[in-house]
Amino acid sequence: MNAWEPIAVDEPALRTDAFEVRRAGPTGAAPPSPLVFASPHSGRLYPADMMAAAALDAQSIRRSEDAYVDDLISGAAQFGVATIAARYARAYIDLNREAFELDPGMFADELPEFARARTARVAAGLGAIARVVSEGQEIYARKLTFAEARGRIDSAHTPYHETLKALIEEAHAAHGFAILVDWHSMPAAAARTGGRDRSCDMVLGDRFGAACAGVLPARVERELEGLGYRVARNTPYAGGYTTEHYGRPSRRVHALQVEINRALYLDEATLIPTAGFDTLKADLEKVARTLAHADWSSLGAA
Repeated sequence: MNAWEPIAVDEPALRTDAFEVRRAGPTGAAPPSPLVFASPHSGRLYPADMMAAAALDAQSIRRSEDAYVDDLISGAAQFGVATIAARYARAYIDLNREAFELDPGMFADELPEFARARTARVAAGLGAIARVVSEGQEIYARKLTFAEARGRIDSAHTPYHETLKALIEEAHAAHGFAILVDWHSMPAAAARTGGRDRSCDMVLGDRFGAACAGVLPARVERELEGLGYRVARNTPYAGGYTTEHYGRPSRRVHALQVEINRALYLDEATLIPTAGFDTLKADLEKVARTLAHADWSSLGAA
């Protein structure tokens, strides 16, 4: 393949209610690059069983979405990058959490011991099944049952992560290593935290160096800054469950989380993309193309 020649990618190679996958080549063929892009929080399907129990309407709950991030990265497959994106809303089931990271206070029945999470995320109402949306509004008008939670985990969380794991393993088998980039978006207000005198455009989270070799965030940072974006590292987002779970540099699996300032492309009040959307999408395609054809041989070294 010519290093700069796009690969023909038509319809998603796999689409379920829970997620869709775009491969950079035929199913069963070796992936042309070691990269996998994921978007676990951009889903905008709100199943009827959720809305029947909700106190809020879908538009109110949508404020917790990483809106349109799946669209922003959808062009990466043409450059040799496999992509996977959630279709169910993160408020229905958060794929960037451990499956049973549940809040006992949300449920009418007693949770099994393994599902009684005591994490900061659960305390904030943002476990695998969220209790609140970003403004702190309670999502549900009633308590849920563990059977409802189990149904969401079995139908969405488990198959998403099984498929993501398979994409990573395919890349690793073909190239000797794999690179996972987990894409998110952040409220504009969050981009101004951390003692900065002005907001940043992107935050790269590598679990403070634990999730990937330093060459990965350094290269991504350089490409983004070369396009004019202001980039921060690990503050206020150092990487969530996906980055922590899959990032195993000692096994040659490298994971990086990228948070995009929503002010770059979205009206946060209406959730309608702004004129900046097309520019950002084109820039992220440039980044995907460069990363897919970069020399990552150091990541495969023993």
